[in-house]
Amino acid sequence: MAGPVDFQDEEQVKLFLDNMKVECHYQCYKEKDPDGCYRLVDYLEGIQKNFDEAAKVLKFNCEENKHSNSCYKLGAYYMTGKGGLTQDLKAALNCFLVACEKPGKKSMEACHNVGLLAHDGQVSEDGQPDLEKARDYYTRACDGSYASSCFNLSAMFLQGAPGFPKDMSQACKYSLKACDLGHVWACANASRMYKLGDGVEKDEAKAELLKNRARQLHKEQHKRVQPLTFG
Repeated sequence: MAGPVDFQDEEQVKLFLDNMKVECHYQCYKEKDPDGCYRLVDYLEGIQKNFDEAAKVLKFNCEENKHSNSCYKLGAYYMTGKGGLTQDLKAALNCFLVACEKPGKKSMEACHNVGLLAHDGQVSEDGQPDLEKARDYYTRACDGSYASSCFNLSAMFLQGAPGFPKDMSQACKYSLKACDLGHVWACANASRMYKLGDGVEKDEAKAELLKNRARQLHKEQHKRVQPLTFG
């Protein structure tokens, strides 16, 4: 459509959206543009609420183009059985693996999800957790500044498991990193370690600083979930 769109005009808006869909469809299937396919998914999800059709485009864009964000979202669809897909954790894992390997906005979250699925054990042949794989993918995501992965690593070292020895110094290291990235429980755990001298040299001042950081993060999170009020 030439010229600006009057978004108060229902007909102009409808024509604008129809043209947007045609353009994204052309970019995806004719120009073979992976980003165009992902824009088409955004349109199908956000405008049409057509998740079945969005799933088909995601599948195409992940399998044919290895588009990182599409593979991540397709993995999420498989996790929940969204878009008419059968819930399939192994298919989700494969999608997250591709997304983890390919650069994208959701790459680190995809690596984290691989770690979660390995840690859970539901995707392994024997149904047992693969702690080594979980650690490797958590580490990858943590190195990419994904706070939840750093926290999960700290928890693994804090608790220990068969074949995965407890290591309080590593637990503290990853708690501190997760805390720096804004993970409230990591700050609380690190505070306790410094207070008790567990895995690190006892430091009451450091413990108090971390406790205050945890309190501040908790307040900030509480403010973000407050309902809007009017009048």
